[in-house]
Amino acid sequence: MVRLGTLEIAFERQGEGPPLVLLHGGVSDSREWRRQLEDLSDAFDVVAWDAPGCGHSSDPPDNFSMPDYAECLARFIDTLDLRRPHVAGLSFGGTLALALYRRYPGLPRTLTLASAYTGWAGSLSPEAVFERLDAVTKDSHLPGAEFAARWLPTLLTDDARAELFAELRAIIADFHPHGARTMARAMAMADLRHVLPHIDVPTLLLYGDADVRSPPAVGEELHARIPASTCVVLPRVGHQLNMEAADEFNSALREFLSRHEPGAGGRR
Repeated sequence: MVRLGTLEIAFERQGEGPPLVLLHGGVSDSREWRRQLEDLSDAFDVVAWDAPGCGHSSDPPDNFSMPDYAECLARFIDTLDLRRPHVAGLSFGGTLALALYRRYPGLPRTLTLASAYTGWAGSLSPEAVFERLDAVTKDSHLPGAEFAARWLPTLLTDDARAELFAELRAIIADFHPHGARTMARAMAMADLRHVLPHIDVPTLLLYGDADVRSPPAVGEELHARIPASTCVVLPRVGHQLNMEAADEFNSALREFLSRHEPGAGGRR
């Protein structure tokens, strides 16, 4: 746990080597990265934070925006002395990675954007943005188990293993109602499309072809706008591809990172 001003930020950390910072999606926390912490820590110093309003971190103020999350993340990276880390984010975490790059383009060594948006305002229609914000706002008043039951079908495919559903259900059921609403408002306002053409660090895009929340078409738009980016679409996988297709996700991420971090290939 580290204190950043009025906020306490929790995190998990495993391994030694070049730093790799993992940014989870909305209504989740660092536990979604369990398989990456275990697998990639042979070659990297893997750090997965709980964003403000998630996991064991404290809730942010009501008006916390995407730039505020990015500033908090930059201070977190500086506090842990993670110099020029590789930064990988999923869903909300992908938008946050873009917001971090916008404010501090010299900070990330590479970017990995998984199931990512340029913010909801940047990647979705105004109608879809309204529907998502309204759904999170209303559902955030439900008990954790009911909230998880509503969201699980949009995150995993029907083919996902029962134990995976149970694991993700337990993570989502621990959501912070205030944190979920604050995150959703930040995503609804975020439009980072203008950042994409200016990204000049190696960038990996990872999407699942069965993702109903951030389909491959969203990734294709990012791929077309980010110079020299690489896009990988995993078959028969939904939004939570870092859990549902962990082996394929880890393999693609390891291969990408090893190209830009000589000597950090680790086990295969």
